[in-house]
Amino acid sequence: MRLLIVEDETRLARSLAQGLKAEGFAVDVVHTGTDGLHRATEGEYDLIILDIMLPGMNGYRVCAALRAAGDETPILMLTAKDGEYDEAEGLDTGADDYLTKPFSYVVLVARVRALLRRRGSTGGAAPALRVGDLVVDRVKRQVARAGVEVTLTAKEFAVLEHLASRAGEVVSKAQILEHGWDFAYDGDPNIVEVYISALRRKLGPGLIHTVRGAGYRLAPADHRG
Repeated sequence: MRLLIVEDETRLARSLAQGLKAEGFAVDVVHTGTDGLHRATEGEYDLIILDIMLPGMNGYRVCAALRAAGDETPILMLTAKDGEYDEAEGLDTGADDYLTKPFSYVVLVARVRALLRRRGSTGGAAPALRVGDLVVDRVKRQVARAGVEVTLTAKEFAVLEHLASRAGEVVSKAQILEHGWDFAYDGDPNIVEVYISALRRKLGPGLIHTVRGAGYRLAPADHRG
């Protein structure tokens, strides 16, 4: 899953990004409200962590603009303010949850997961993906095949999650990179092959199929197309 952090406190933004990447999320970071609105509009994100006090355009205005444009991406607002009127204003502009600084990182991750679960239960991204005998739980970040749990690294999970979300379709290396790596990644795209190989080894045969010159398809062996 891909997250966007819009936070002008550089150290906090960096710390949150590092922690969430370790949890297996792909994370983009911007530091102004204007950049946040642009990135949220141009990209596809599963959740946005949005500070209120931002240069250029405050978080209230960013949130209101996204909702006015029909963007229903879950938004978790962060602020150094403390008061019921501030919280009410954030929620009234369309935010889904609200966290006051200073906050516990553990609490933030729990709020993120709760919002992603809620999105799945209300018709957004499905919390659990099933492809044949494979189950990918996007919220608990667990994988099982034929009832047996499979242990994956955070990045392996990100790659598999994207393939499972588009089961039966051909997914290119570029699309996998866009989902599983942050916006600034400029390394070798062949890194995808390393993770595909690892997934095949851990998951076993008959699931991830190479479509030569196009990418990869996740499908049971009898539905390769």
